[in-house]
Amino acid sequence: MPRSRTPRQSDIALLAGVSQATVSMVLNGRADSNRIPESTQQRIRESMAELGYVPNIAAQSLRGGRNGLIGVHTFERVFPVSPDDYYHEFLNGIEEQAVAEGLDLVLFASTQRPDGTRTIYGNGSNRLRLADGAIMLGFETNDDELTRLVDEGFPFVFIGHRDVPGIEIPAVTAAYAEAMRPVAQLLADAGHRMICYLATPVRGIAQTERLQGFRRFADELGLDAVEVREREVGQMTEEFLAELLAGGVTAVVVETHDLAGGLNRVLRQTGVPVPERLSVISLDSDPRGDEVFSTVQVPRREMGRRAVRLLLSVIDDALDPALLAPIACDPPGAETVAAPVGIPA
Repeated sequence: MPRSRTPRQSDIALLAGVSQATVSMVLNGRADSNRIPESTQQRIRESMAELGYVPNIAAQSLRGGRNGLIGVHTFERVFPVSPDDYYHEFLNGIEEQAVAEGLDLVLFASTQRPDGTRTIYGNGSNRLRLADGAIMLGFETNDDELTRLVDEGFPFVFIGHRDVPGIEIPAVTAAYAEAMRPVAQLLADAGHRMICYLATPVRGIAQTERLQGFRRFADELGLDAVEVREREVGQMTEEFLAELLAGGVTAVVVETHDLAGGLNRVLRQTGVPVPERLSVISLDSDPRGDEVFSTVQVPRREMGRRAVRLLLSVIDDALDPALLAPIACDPPGAETVAAPVGIPA
């Protein structure tokens, strides 16, 4: 016989004939201050008992004070990370701000499945409840589990936008689209018109925002000969580079630091000089800080710090809108940008 799922606040609301917001206020001890009749509160409590609903431990602790723990969870394998890992600076920022706030961190690494993915409800219950709330990061996600967390009223935030139908998730993001303005301007000022935008086939919200932003600013500046190529790192070959150059491309905008590394390898193998023959700008900074091209600097450490502050505002039920504003990226320098061959600088 299949095991029934854990009851949610929405189930209580349906059985009691009230809104989910009313159920949340009763569970969080705000029923009296919001003038919810005692008869309604009692009906909600009876519905909870009938469904076997277990209140969120974190929500209970908030009424009497936090327990001083915040969780860090990812739906993919991240922990532990080396200094050259993409997530390293995010975690550094989280740790720095947690120390500043007097908080302890809990890394939920034991939630990993044999296939490398991670789950919050591996044993049927919310394993994040040990903490007052959690910061989520990573490319992978699980919409059903995130929706369930919202139903339970468990506080969490994401580093990076997450688009889940029916729910709004507080998130810390970088201003990826706006960061494309100085990139397009730098290339336009140098005289480039034939530009290749080298994109990764794995399209997340950040990648989409970058491409949309670059297209918009390129159009405004008259860079109408922009060609988008989606390639894996392994497809960075001498043949691919030769094809670009033969097509008249004079500048390449690289979407990720992995692709930038693959392009740099091929450029060195072929001896094509940068920027004398080909100008290159990377849109994603190398986590090791070992940049070989002019690079847009993504504020990973600051994003980690802000995620802690945002989570605390969510836990306090006092969401600060200013913490939702995208964080500016530092613009690229002109180290690997020069005038196209045959065009005076």
